[in-house]
Amino acid sequence: MSKKRIPAGAVVRGTDKGYTHAVLKPGSERPVEQIDKKYPYLRPRDAATLILVRQRGKIPEVLLGCRDAKHAFMPNRYVFPGGRVDPADARVPVATPLNRFVDERLRKAATAQRARALAVAAVRETFEETGVLLGGPLLDLRAARADVEAGRVPFGDLLRSHGVDVDASALRPWARWVTPEGESRRYDTRFFVAALPDGAEPEDVTSEAARAGWVNAAEALAEHDRGERRMLPPTLVNLRAIAEHDSVAAVIAAAPDRSLVPIHPVLRIDDDGVRIELPDGSTHRVG
Repeated sequence: MSKKRIPAGAVVRGTDKGYTHAVLKPGSERPVEQIDKKYPYLRPRDAATLILVRQRGKIPEVLLGCRDAKHAFMPNRYVFPGGRVDPADARVPVATPLNRFVDERLRKAATAQRARALAVAAVRETFEETGVLLGGPLLDLRAARADVEAGRVPFGDLLRSHGVDVDASALRPWARWVTPEGESRRYDTRFFVAALPDGAEPEDVTSEAARAGWVNAAEALAEHDRGERRMLPPTLVNLRAIAEHDSVAAVIAAAPDRSLVPIHPVLRIDDDGVRIELPDGSTHRVG
């Protein structure tokens, strides 16, 4: 199949000679996990992540969950709620659409349908992982969260049956990260920020998150430095950006000035093991 005929977001499988691990040398790219296997080339799949923030006294806090050890993607790592876009996300009822300026920003690199699906995916994944729903009217649908997460009840059907629509107007694009080449799962992830809706309270344990809770961004970064909270660069870099602000309002206000140019980390190996290299030259050890 020629590259011109490959639809955007498709997964293309085939032998990628650039990732034959037997010939890799220090400084070469390689996958972090199962390094003895040969990985096919994978076009990144669309994904969305939501950074939920709330005000706690004079300090904004973010919601972080630790992926279950059995999770296929980033197990035992602290992350924001998120996951890949489902085809049905584009058909979920949306009462309040994306802010006009937000929509314009997203549509610089996406169709209107794709932008809508990304926003809905961020809302859906957050509901699946935490029980928090950005939608109206405000109802407690947490009892149905596990059924949606397991695929027994489609997210759109749940909303329609209760007369609830997604409120996408609260979302603000924050960043865009692409999983490094050579990984067994690759995602083109749009990060959004939003304030915790009034009256909403996340669950602290789900099937995807072994534990979750609110934390000051600066404290979370300090815990990572002490080896107490394991996180990868997408989470670390976004936490550092959040930590620059002293209120939820300031975080939301900063979003329009954030770059949405995709960040492409690179996996490398040296004598000390595997590291992730970012475009600014900084490196992060993996392990």
